[in-house]
Amino acid sequence: MRKILWALLALAVTGWAANLKLYLKDGSYHIVREYQVQSDRVRYYSVERSDWEEIPLDLVDLKKTETEEADRKTELEKEAKILSEEDRVERELQKEIMRIPQDPGVYWLDGNQAKVIKAAESTVHTNKGRSILKTLAPVPVVTGKGTLELSNPHSMNVFTNPEQELYIQLSARERFGIAKLTPKGMVRIVENLTFMPVTKEVVEEAQFVEIFQKQLTEDSLYKIWPKEPLPAGEYAVVQFTTGKLNMQIWDFAVKPGK
Repeated sequence: MRKILWALLALAVTGWAANLKLYLKDGSYHIVREYQVQSDRVRYYSVERSDWEEIPLDLVDLKKTETEEADRKTELEKEAKILSEEDRVERELQKEIMRIPQDPGVYWLDGNQAKVIKAAESTVHTNKGRSILKTLAPVPVVTGKGTLELSNPHSMNVFTNPEQELYIQLSARERFGIAKLTPKGMVRIVENLTFMPVTKEVVEEAQFVEIFQKQLTEDSLYKIWPKEPLPAGEYAVVQFTTGKLNMQIWDFAVKPGK
């Protein structure tokens, strides 16, 4: 698409150079490729007749001709500058995309180097005990309440930037976001669960923070960052399908530097 725009601009420049209006004082004009003011005459190349011709200078509205020529040139230069800036932004975006691995997961950039956040192993805690949550596993046949938890009260992945930008390469077309985790004893609660006894559905209640998201590729790569600086605490990037209890979790902590 960018190449097409540049091609169109090149055609426009060519058209500007090859098709000028040489205005006459009677209001008419000649379509010319170029013209030259020579003493008391104007010599021009007629596009219509494909040949050089001359006309007395006093018949030519030179001011109107030059003003329109200058305006058209300024407009083309403005459009070229806009396209050049858009092209620069597009190149920077492609560089950014190339830095992120294509494997599904969550990443962040340390300078120009992509760093991976490893997926955390989570457990479902109910009144019948704890069991490891496996992605796309059948929902456990239980009733009542439960929690989805991560072991340890604090994440090993620590950011000092409360507006940290993160990248998620989706493994499937699912929902995603940043969840606020709740430390409790030796675990962090990702979300509260309610198991419906008849329908066997699971109601999931996570505490999400508001984020901006930018789709970087047509398929599965997104950049995400919080709308407001994150207070110090425990968080996680999550990918999930509502009601399926198949949440993938990449945990991190925010501890702003002093």
